[in-house]
Amino acid sequence: MKNFVGFVGFCVFAGIIYISFIPEGRAKWNSYWNKMQKVDDATLYQTRKSVEYQCRAMQASYMTDKVIYELYWDSEDREERGWGQNAKIRANKTAIIYNEFILKNSYVWKDNVPDDIKEELSKIE
Repeated sequence: MKNFVGFVGFCVFAGIIYISFIPEGRAKWNSYWNKMQKVDDATLYQTRKSVEYQCRAMQASYMTDKVIYELYWDSEDREERGWGQNAKIRANKTAIIYNEFILKNSYVWKDNVPDDIKEELSKIE
């Protein structure tokens, strides 16, 4: 019995060393938990709802800035043209962040994207 407990203790210790200090062990550990997180995210309604809300919020921000840009970009007033340029910068930044967000979270929908969520926002040139 003493030998068995000693063997189990040694195995646990060796496993901790393998996972903590050896790159291959760390890679396997991280790969396993990454796969588990993706499965959880794909099946949890809360995660999907959160991603959808964030997408809709970024779309609304983008559309607001785009409308402001289109309203003021050719204004005769210098200050209003500045507002338009600032709105363009914000809209383009939002588009870049949104497109990256969609790429990183596309596994949540698995080709079942809601109709009101665009797959990409274009930059304003």
